[in-house]
Amino acid sequence: MFNLVSLNLNGIRSATSKGLEAWLEKTRPDCICVQEVKAQAPDVAGKFEQLAGLQGHFHYAEKKGYSGVAVYTKHAPSDVLIGYGSPEFDAEGRWVELRYDTPKRKLSLISCYFPSGSSGEDRQQAKFRFLDEMWAHLQSLRGQREFILCGDVNIAHKEMDLKNWKGNLKNSGFLPEERAWMTKLLDPQQGGLVDVYRTLEPEAIDTAYTWWSNRGQAYAKNVGWRIDYHLATPALAALARQTGVYKDEKFSDHAPLSVRYDLTI
Repeated sequence: MFNLVSLNLNGIRSATSKGLEAWLEKTRPDCICVQEVKAQAPDVAGKFEQLAGLQGHFHYAEKKGYSGVAVYTKHAPSDVLIGYGSPEFDAEGRWVELRYDTPKRKLSLISCYFPSGSSGEDRQQAKFRFLDEMWAHLQSLRGQREFILCGDVNIAHKEMDLKNWKGNLKNSGFLPEERAWMTKLLDPQQGGLVDVYRTLEPEAIDTAYTWWSNRGQAYAKNVGWRIDYHLATPALAALARQTGVYKDEKFSDHAPLSVRYDLTI
Protein backbone atom coordinates (compact mmCIF):
# COMPACT_ATOMS: atom_id res chain seq x y z
CA MET A 1 0.00 0.00 0.00
CA PHE A 2 1.15 3.51 -0.83
CA ASN A 3 0.40 5.84 2.09
CA LEU A 4 0.00 9.44 0.92
CA VAL A 5 -0.59 12.28 3.40
CA SER A 6 -1.62 15.91 2.94
CA LEU A 7 -1.10 18.53 5.66
CA ASN A 8 -1.14 22.31 5.85
CA LEU A 9 1.73 22.96 8.27
CA ASN A 10 0.95 26.59 9.14
CA GLY A 11 4.72 26.95 9.26
CA ILE A 12 7.27 24.15 9.02
CA ARG A 13 9.21 25.39 12.03
CA SER A 14 6.05 25.46 14.12
CA ALA A 15 4.80 22.03 13.00
CA THR A 16 8.13 20.31 13.60
CA SER A 17 8.36 21.89 17.05
CA LYS A 18 5.02 20.20 17.83
CA GLY A 19 6.17 16.68 16.98
CA LEU A 20 5.52 16.30 13.26
CA GLU A 21 8.77 14.50 12.50
CA ALA A 22 8.29 12.00 15.33
CA TRP A 23 4.81 11.25 13.96
CA LEU A 24 6.27 10.69 10.50
CA GLU A 25 8.91 8.38 11.97
CA LYS A 26 6.14 6.39 13.62
CA THR A 27 3.66 6.24 10.76
CA ARG A 28 6.21 5.97 7.91
CA PRO A 29 4.15 7.36 5.01
CA ASP A 30 5.56 6.96 1.52
CA CYS A 31 4.94 10.61 0.81
CA ILE A 32 3.60 13.72 2.53
CA CYS A 33 2.45 16.79 0.61
CA VAL A 34 2.62 19.92 2.75
CA GLN A 35 1.36 23.46 2.35
CA GLU A 36 2.11 26.76 4.07
CA VAL A 37 5.76 25.96 4.67
CA LYS A 38 6.22 29.67 5.52
CA ALA A 39 9.96 29.48 4.97
CA GLN A 40 12.58 30.19 2.33
CA ALA A 41 15.54 28.14 1.13
CA PRO A 42 17.99 29.52 3.76
CA ASP A 43 15.52 28.59 6.53
CA VAL A 44 15.22 25.04 5.23
CA ALA A 45 18.92 24.46 4.53
CA GLY A 46 20.50 22.12 7.03
CA LYS A 47 17.23 21.60 8.91
CA PHE A 48 14.24 20.59 6.83
CA GLU A 49 15.52 19.24 3.49
CA GLN A 50 14.51 15.85 4.86
CA LEU A 51 11.93 14.78 7.42
CA ALA A 52 11.98 11.26 8.86
CA GLY A 53 14.10 10.08 5.95
CA LEU A 54 11.77 11.56 3.32
CA GLN A 55 13.40 13.87 0.76
CA GLY A 56 11.78 17.27 0.33
CA HIS A 57 11.10 19.12 -2.92
CA PHE A 58 10.00 22.75 -2.44
CA HIS A 59 8.28 25.69 -4.09
CA TYR A 60 8.99 28.76 -1.97
CA ALA A 61 7.04 32.00 -2.05
CA GLU A 62 9.01 35.15 -2.88
CA LYS A 63 7.47 36.87 0.15
CA LYS A 64 9.15 35.84 3.39
CA GLY A 65 7.12 33.82 5.87
CA TYR A 66 4.31 33.30 3.37
CA SER A 67 2.73 30.29 1.66
CA GLY A 68 5.13 27.75 0.13
CA VAL A 69 4.56 24.06 -0.60
CA ALA A 70 6.63 20.88 -0.58
CA VAL A 71 6.48 17.17 -1.22
CA TYR A 72 8.51 14.84 1.00
CA THR A 73 8.93 11.39 -0.52
CA LYS A 74 10.69 8.04 -0.19
CA HIS A 75 10.78 7.62 -3.95
CA ALA A 76 13.04 9.70 -6.19
CA PRO A 77 10.98 11.30 -8.98
CA SER A 78 11.89 11.29 -12.64
CA ASP A 79 11.17 15.03 -12.76
CA VAL A 80 10.14 17.91 -10.46
CA LEU A 81 8.04 20.85 -11.67
CA ILE A 82 8.06 24.02 -9.59
CA GLY A 83 5.04 26.22 -10.24
CA TYR A 84 2.38 25.71 -12.89
CA GLY A 85 3.30 28.55 -15.25
CA SER A 86 1.29 31.38 -13.70
CA PRO A 87 2.78 34.89 -13.89
CA GLU A 88 0.69 35.91 -10.89
CA PHE A 89 0.61 32.92 -8.57
CA ASP A 90 3.91 31.13 -9.08
CA ALA A 91 5.53 33.94 -7.08
CA GLU A 92 3.36 32.84 -4.14
CA GLY A 93 4.75 29.29 -3.92
CA ARG A 94 1.61 27.24 -4.57
CA TRP A 95 2.52 24.25 -6.77
CA VAL A 96 5.14 21.52 -6.71
CA GLU A 97 4.68 18.43 -8.87
CA LEU A 98 6.70 15.21 -8.69
CA ARG A 99 6.57 13.10 -11.81
CA TYR A 100 7.08 9.35 -11.89
CA ASP A 101 7.22 8.38 -15.53
CA THR A 102 7.89 4.98 -17.05
CA PRO A 103 7.28 3.66 -20.57
CA LYS A 104 3.95 2.30 -19.33
CA ARG A 105 2.72 5.12 -17.09
CA LYS A 106 2.81 8.86 -16.54
CA LEU A 107 2.05 9.70 -12.90
CA SER A 108 2.23 12.92 -10.88
CA LEU A 109 1.98 13.63 -7.16
CA ILE A 110 1.19 17.29 -6.50
CA SER A 111 1.15 19.54 -3.45
CA CYS A 112 -0.96 22.63 -4.05
CA TYR A 113 -2.09 25.50 -1.83
CA PHE A 114 -5.14 27.41 -3.06
CA PRO A 115 -5.42 31.06 -1.98
CA SER A 116 -7.67 32.15 0.85
CA GLY A 117 -10.04 35.02 0.22
CA SER A 118 -10.90 35.62 3.85
CA SER A 119 -8.66 38.65 4.36
CA GLY A 120 -10.62 40.90 2.00
CA GLU A 121 -12.18 41.45 -1.40
CA ASP A 122 -8.83 41.88 -3.16
CA ARG A 123 -7.74 38.42 -2.12
CA GLN A 124 -11.14 36.93 -2.92
CA GLN A 125 -10.83 38.26 -6.45
CA ALA A 126 -7.31 36.82 -6.60
CA LYS A 127 -8.75 33.49 -5.49
CA PHE A 128 -11.28 33.58 -8.33
CA ARG A 129 -8.46 34.29 -10.80
CA PHE A 130 -6.52 31.36 -9.36
CA LEU A 131 -9.53 29.06 -9.73
CA ASP A 132 -9.89 30.05 -13.38
CA GLU A 133 -6.22 29.35 -14.03
CA MET A 134 -6.25 26.13 -12.05
CA TRP A 135 -9.28 24.82 -13.92
CA ALA A 136 -7.50 25.22 -17.25
CA HIS A 137 -4.26 23.77 -15.92
CA LEU A 138 -5.89 20.70 -14.37
CA GLN A 139 -7.84 19.98 -17.54
CA SER A 140 -4.67 20.19 -19.59
CA LEU A 141 -2.83 17.96 -17.15
CA ARG A 142 -5.67 15.44 -17.06
CA GLY A 143 -5.36 15.04 -20.81
CA GLN A 144 -1.69 14.09 -20.47
CA ARG A 145 -1.22 12.01 -17.32
CA GLU A 146 -2.65 10.45 -14.16
CA PHE A 147 -2.25 12.49 -10.98
CA ILE A 148 -3.19 12.96 -7.35
CA LEU A 149 -3.34 16.55 -6.17
CA CYS A 150 -3.07 16.89 -2.39
CA GLY A 151 -3.71 20.23 -0.84
CA ASP A 152 -5.46 22.89 1.11
CA VAL A 153 -8.11 23.95 -1.40
CA ASN A 154 -9.68 26.51 0.96
CA ILE A 155 -13.17 25.47 -0.17
CA ALA A 156 -15.71 23.40 1.75
CA HIS A 157 -17.76 21.78 -0.99
CA LYS A 158 -21.07 20.83 0.62
CA GLU A 159 -23.10 21.63 3.72
CA MET A 160 -21.87 18.41 5.37
CA ASP A 161 -18.28 19.64 4.96
CA LEU A 162 -18.41 22.28 7.68
CA LYS A 163 -20.11 22.53 11.03
CA ASN A 164 -21.66 25.98 10.79
CA TRP A 165 -22.67 26.04 7.13
CA LYS A 166 -25.66 28.36 7.61
CA GLY A 167 -23.47 31.03 9.18
CA ASN A 168 -20.87 30.82 6.40
CA LEU A 169 -22.98 31.09 3.26
CA LYS A 170 -21.53 34.53 2.49
CA ASN A 171 -18.00 33.82 3.68
CA SER A 172 -14.92 32.94 1.65
CA GLY A 173 -14.44 29.21 1.50
CA PHE A 174 -18.17 28.50 1.23
CA LEU A 175 -19.31 31.01 -1.37
CA PRO A 176 -21.71 29.74 -4.05
CA GLU A 177 -19.17 30.44 -6.80
CA GLU A 178 -16.44 28.46 -5.00
CA ARG A 179 -18.73 25.53 -4.32
CA ALA A 180 -19.93 25.55 -7.93
CA TRP A 181 -16.30 25.38 -9.06
CA MET A 182 -15.77 22.27 -6.92
CA THR A 183 -18.98 20.70 -8.21
CA LYS A 184 -17.85 21.26 -11.78
CA LEU A 185 -14.35 19.92 -11.03
CA LEU A 186 -15.82 16.72 -9.57
CA ASP A 187 -18.36 16.21 -12.37
CA PRO A 188 -17.25 13.19 -14.45
CA GLN A 189 -18.42 14.94 -17.62
CA GLN A 190 -16.67 18.23 -16.86
CA GLY A 191 -13.68 18.43 -14.51
CA GLY A 192 -13.37 14.68 -14.31
CA LEU A 193 -11.57 14.52 -10.95
CA VAL A 194 -12.50 12.52 -7.86
CA ASP A 195 -12.73 13.66 -4.22
CA VAL A 196 -11.01 10.57 -2.82
CA TYR A 197 -11.91 11.07 0.84
CA ARG A 198 -15.60 11.59 0.13
CA THR A 199 -15.69 8.58 -2.17
CA LEU A 200 -14.38 6.37 0.63
CA GLU A 201 -16.32 8.12 3.42
CA PRO A 202 -19.55 9.38 1.83
CA GLU A 203 -21.41 9.83 5.12
CA ALA A 204 -18.64 11.15 7.38
CA ILE A 205 -19.35 14.53 8.95
CA ASP A 206 -17.72 15.31 12.32
CA THR A 207 -14.74 13.03 11.59
CA ALA A 208 -14.17 14.62 8.16
CA TYR A 209 -13.07 18.11 9.24
CA THR A 210 -9.44 19.03 8.56
CA TRP A 211 -9.25 22.68 9.69
CA TRP A 212 -10.43 24.62 12.74
CA SER A 213 -10.33 28.35 13.35
CA ASN A 214 -8.04 29.51 16.14
CA ARG A 215 -10.85 31.73 17.38
CA GLY A 216 -13.03 30.69 20.28
CA GLN A 217 -13.13 27.00 21.11
CA ALA A 218 -13.47 25.79 17.52
CA TYR A 219 -11.06 22.87 17.88
CA ALA A 220 -12.30 21.78 21.30
CA LYS A 221 -15.90 21.89 20.08
CA ASN A 222 -15.01 20.40 16.65
CA VAL A 223 -16.47 23.36 14.79
CA GLY A 224 -14.45 22.50 11.73
CA TRP A 225 -14.23 22.64 7.96
CA ARG A 226 -13.21 20.00 5.41
CA ILE A 227 -10.96 22.03 3.10
CA ASP A 228 -8.03 19.64 2.57
CA TYR A 229 -8.33 17.12 -0.25
CA HIS A 230 -6.89 14.36 -2.33
CA LEU A 231 -8.16 15.12 -5.85
CA ALA A 232 -7.31 12.32 -8.24
CA THR A 233 -7.86 11.18 -11.79
CA PRO A 234 -10.40 8.32 -11.81
CA ALA A 235 -7.96 5.46 -12.41
CA LEU A 236 -5.87 6.45 -9.40
CA ALA A 237 -8.89 7.26 -7.24
CA ALA A 238 -10.13 3.73 -7.88
CA LEU A 239 -6.99 2.43 -6.14
CA ALA A 240 -7.79 4.20 -2.84
CA ARG A 241 -8.54 1.72 -0.09
CA GLN A 242 -8.50 3.54 3.27
CA THR A 243 -8.57 7.11 4.53
CA GLY A 244 -8.61 9.05 7.76
CA VAL A 245 -8.03 12.40 9.45
CA TYR A 246 -5.51 12.20 12.31
CA LYS A 247 -6.43 14.19 15.42
CA ASP A 248 -4.58 12.45 18.25
CA GLU A 249 -1.87 15.10 18.05
CA LYS A 250 -2.07 18.71 16.85
CA PHE A 251 0.76 19.92 14.63
CA SER A 252 -1.11 22.82 13.04
CA ASP A 253 -4.56 24.38 12.72
CA HIS A 254 -5.07 21.64 10.10
CA ALA A 255 -4.99 17.87 10.60
CA PRO A 256 -3.18 15.32 8.41
CA LEU A 257 -5.39 13.67 5.79
CA SER A 258 -4.08 10.21 4.86
CA VAL A 259 -5.13 7.90 2.03
CA ARG A 260 -3.75 4.44 1.35
CA TYR A 261 -3.65 3.49 -2.33
CA ASP A 262 -3.10 0.06 -3.85
CA LEU A 263 -0.29 1.60 -5.85
CA THR A 264 3.38 0.99 -6.47
CA ILE A 265 5.64 3.93 -7.34
